[in-house]
Amino acid sequence: MQAQYVSNDPEYLKCGKSDCDVSIAGKCAVKTCGATLSFHVINIRTDIEFVMFTGGFETPCILNRSDPIKFANPNQPLYARVASVDSTATSMRLTWVSGDRSPQQVQYGDAQTAHSSVSTFSQDDMCTSWLESPAVDFGWHDPGFIHSAIMTGLRPSSNYSYKYGSDSVGWSDEMKLRTPPASGSDELKFLAYGDMGKAPLDSSVEHYTQPGSVSVIKAMEEEVSSGGRVDSIFHIGDISYATGFMAEWDFFLHLISPLASQLPYMTAIGNHERDYIDSGSVYVTPDSGGECGVAYETYFPMPTAGKDKPWYSIEQGPVHFTVISTEHNWTQNSEQVDLVLFGHVHNYERTCAVYKEECRGMPTKDSNGVDTYHNSNYTAPVHAVIGMAGFELDSFTQTDNSWSLVRISKFGYLRVHATKSELHAEIQEMWMMASESLNAWQIDVPNDVAAALRRGLLRARSLDESGALLDETLEVALALRRGSGEDHACAHHQHQLRGHEFCMGQESYEFE
Repeated sequence: MQAQYVSNDPEYLKCGKSDCDVSIAGKCAVKTCGATLSFHVINIRTDIEFVMFTGGFETPCILNRSDPIKFANPNQPLYARVASVDSTATSMRLTWVSGDRSPQQVQYGDAQTAHSSVSTFSQDDMCTSWLESPAVDFGWHDPGFIHSAIMTGLRPSSNYSYKYGSDSVGWSDEMKLRTPPASGSDELKFLAYGDMGKAPLDSSVEHYTQPGSVSVIKAMEEEVSSGGRVDSIFHIGDISYATGFMAEWDFFLHLISPLASQLPYMTAIGNHERDYIDSGSVYVTPDSGGECGVAYETYFPMPTAGKDKPWYSIEQGPVHFTVISTEHNWTQNSEQVDLVLFGHVHNYERTCAVYKEECRGMPTKDSNGVDTYHNSNYTAPVHAVIGMAGFELDSFTQTDNSWSLVRISKFGYLRVHATKSELHAEIQEMWMMASESLNAWQIDVPNDVAAALRRGLLRARSLDESGALLDETLEVALALRRGSGEDHACAHHQHQLRGHEFCMGQESYEFE
């Protein structure tokens, strides 16, 4: 449900008497007020009503309600998003939503066709316990049917046109997509962020709003539409923040579709998708509102190992991505990493090369005054929190942790350009659609075969509100992947989050 306060309309304040039928002591007891409100409505496949009520959300009293409003085509195919299925970039998965259960198709390229498989979920698939579960009762909304088709015979780093649907339910507009570079190719440009969610486009009130989400998604759309090359997007957890209010998934899909429909939109599961009491999640919290990962895995099919195993590994260009789940158990002594990107905490933070809350490698200034992590003392991974894509920003703790080097609390996303010899990344941050700051760093790695395969450069700038360059300008060269070795994949460090401690990271990863 979304709501607006009628007092937001200036005309409401000009209310006057009109045909008063009720009087007390000769004075009119009722004022007739006129107001106009505009709502942003999307096709959620079911009838909608407008209800006028007083008393707020705690003690609502219905004054009037509209007749049900029907959508012209509740079965319309909508909200396309593209995802890679493997590292070859010759096949791409297209997923969309429709009110119709019959298989549909995607037509693409030179008269090629792929038919959809169809899935959905019901209230019985949601989790419940002694705690109320919005997904099971008052937050439930029928998700319709999720269609997914795999386009094959594609060429890496190539542009294609496509449309999806059927003659019976209608077709989408013609869409454009670009396949990513294949594994081992020379370069890759991608965007990464976590904790986006959504916000009403009409200033309505809803149960959970992420104020920076619209600015961030619009900034990325502008970057892509203005000719800036982007090969893929990685949204690393806390996807929609529907948390059991299921219609909000449709609003989130509507928000990202202009971007997710034209390049791979790769995702990771977060606590607000998976965690619930007595559901098997590592953290015993009600954070998913009873969804327990079911909605997320249905809306965003990734190249995973199986149901409720939402981790995977994929290569695009010269970069190897290992997507983990912090909501599931992990196994020690598995393959190690050099750079770890996290969401969940809603800001930007970067560490030293840290293991067990101790810095194993500190950056030093190079000849240009740039912070550099040298391979001679680089024996642990660098961590970066990038959960600043939409949810209300968190304040940093006052604790002076020696491993924390950079802290920025503004909305934004990570922009990366990787080649076989370097990786260049920028933290693009904005406030109310205005770009304000970037942050950058660099890590030198050993010149052996394993490390050289994933060598790179990370760069960014910090600007103040007026656009002036701040003192903190950092660069770091890094390896994105390393072979098996010591168990030092992640630091075990604590963040204070709304009154309780949250352990960010784990010791190692296992992909089954």
